[in-house]
Amino acid sequence: MFRLLILFTLCVLTRSVSLADHLPVDGGDDGYRLWLKYEPVKDLSRKAHYLKYSSFISDAVHSEITGSAAKELQMALNGLVGKSVPVVAKVAGRRGGIVFSLGPDSTLMPLQQEGYQIREVSGNIVIRSATEGGILYGAFALLRHMQTGQSLSGVNVKSTPKVRYRMLNHWDNPDGTIERGYAGSSLWKWYELPERIDPRYEDYARANASLGINGTVLNNVNASARFMSREYIVKVAAIAAVMRRYGIRTYLSVYFAAPKTLGGLTTSDPLDPKVRAWWSEKVAEIYREIPDFGGFLVKANSEGEPGPQDYGRTHADGANMLAEAFKPYDGIVIWRAFVYKADPNADRFKAAYEEFVPLDGKFDPRVIVQVKNGPIDFQPREPFSPLFGNMPGTPLGMEFQITQEYLGFAAHAVYEAPIFKECLDADTYVKGQGSTVAKVIDGSLHGYTRTLMAGVANTGSDRNWTGHPLAQANWYAFGRLSWDHQLTSEQIANEWIQLTLTRQPKPGAHIQALMLRSREIYVDYNTPLGLSRPWMGVHFAPEPWQSRGARPDWTATYYHRADSAGLGFDRTANGSGALAQYRPQVQQQWNDPENTALPYLLWFHHVGWDKKLGTGRTLWDELCHRLYTGADSVVWMQQQWDLARTGLDNRIYADVAGRLKVQRREAIWWRDAWVLYLQTFSKQPVPKGLEPPRQTLEELKKSVGVYLIR
Repeated sequence: MFRLLILFTLCVLTRSVSLADHLPVDGGDDGYRLWLKYEPVKDLSRKAHYLKYSSFISDAVHSEITGSAAKELQMALNGLVGKSVPVVAKVAGRRGGIVFSLGPDSTLMPLQQEGYQIREVSGNIVIRSATEGGILYGAFALLRHMQTGQSLSGVNVKSTPKVRYRMLNHWDNPDGTIERGYAGSSLWKWYELPERIDPRYEDYARANASLGINGTVLNNVNASARFMSREYIVKVAAIAAVMRRYGIRTYLSVYFAAPKTLGGLTTSDPLDPKVRAWWSEKVAEIYREIPDFGGFLVKANSEGEPGPQDYGRTHADGANMLAEAFKPYDGIVIWRAFVYKADPNADRFKAAYEEFVPLDGKFDPRVIVQVKNGPIDFQPREPFSPLFGNMPGTPLGMEFQITQEYLGFAAHAVYEAPIFKECLDADTYVKGQGSTVAKVIDGSLHGYTRTLMAGVANTGSDRNWTGHPLAQANWYAFGRLSWDHQLTSEQIANEWIQLTLTRQPKPGAHIQALMLRSREIYVDYNTPLGLSRPWMGVHFAPEPWQSRGARPDWTATYYHRADSAGLGFDRTANGSGALAQYRPQVQQQWNDPENTALPYLLWFHHVGWDKKLGTGRTLWDELCHRLYTGADSVVWMQQQWDLARTGLDNRIYADVAGRLKVQRREAIWWRDAWVLYLQTFSKQPVPKGLEPPRQTLEELKKSVGVYLIR
């Protein structure tokens, strides 16, 4: 009864409104429309120009996917130029319309799978692609072109995705909660499915398709076996039917022990014939309901999750057993490399490399190993994972985190494109200079044909989807980079601001400045100079003193290693030796503390408190200055937001302004926690010119304790 009451309450609180409405409920901009606002073009000459190509939409293909493209264009043109545009089957010599062209065309350049070309031909705008999905992506690209005020005269835009599988990973649970979700409850209303289809599912699919995202994993990697039950397969099929109309394939995370817990077998050993038969029949059952099912995502033998190692088998044994079940179908197995054992003498940094590199070349071709961007756990700044470049015989997919687990949740503004780019542009040197991580994951370095980029989603039932309005930019940035990793953070920010917040240049410039500096500001007051903090207590409150856990690597002190001599984790040959997992050219960048770039200093070195750094300050003084500068820079962020006010909707302005006040308060909280705690080891005063914290360490610990209880 209590569970039913919870579900009823969630249903009432998270009632969705479709974008078909498509104006906010109270006249202000509530963020629901994301970057698909399609507001009227105010420049009359620009509007007249767009009207020249708004006579008709020709969809000769007339498939489910191209129908979605035509529907989107109709909605958008009605909003942008105020005209209802008919959809016709044939051009028949007509001019001034938008035409879908599927397949080869001698007048246009050939395209790869899912790529598109937008070109003016005989007075029409032709969107051509080899696939229906490509036409859909081209339609959204055309609308992006128009929303940013660009001309259609002589337009000739061609684009092809650099990565084949571009997907979101939802960490959503059957009870409606979301692990690391900070924007309300789950989008998926399992208690209503399959009978009722929430209109929000289509708006979610539209938003993803507009970015070129073509896959979604619906449930948490800490998976429930219930998703393999007949009850849930039918529910998933109802969501998949909506996603299919927008070229999005549906995937599921699986619980490796499901043959025992759900199937009633005595084992889940991947080499047991009965287990293999169970999975083969389960996959067949799924495809009977979802013919375009994408595949499985697996977290195994990690943080207590079951896996093949429970039976003395390898990750390859487990992944290949599941891949075998997909042989009759066009599905894949995505096996996460986020593994680390409870070894008090080990370095968690090294764990994934040690477990997976020996298995290179032993995975089935249907398997992609999904690797987090860094070797620890989505820190505000990490070096790239040493797995990239070291498994030439195994396709490696990228796992980024869009949701802000270690980036202030929905309270702090942190634009993540620079994080994504920092990793993608990093050079592995595996085949000499220029062997970037991006070239590893797009397949060009090692010849992978199956390539993947995944982002842990930040969406939820909040009306604006992501909690913090500016966090929408991180969903947008991930999607754009998964399509084209050569885009810059600046380009993406500029696009998103124009599509979502304002087309006015001066306010837009202030917002872009705020966004582009936000990550560095956060790092300064949260984890300067390469500190890291993935302890198991909480991720939204400062606890650098946390030293008790079920295992050493579930404490804070394991990572920063503060002591009377200094601070940081020695990963050179004199320490854990983790640096040796990189190529010599990379080791050279970080091996000598004298030459290591300061953002990575404490990742690889234990540095004395009085050590003089390149800035001219000692480690202690530099830490304090960065912590204080970071916290004070939030005031600058507030000023930039205020300067943009004239170009912003009042509701959006007030929402972000309020959250920036929270960010300022919490930045001081983080600053003081680090300073007071580390001061117990450095035994040094706060440098002159910086105001010492107003509370004692014990007082701050109590405030954190109260916060956690609350």
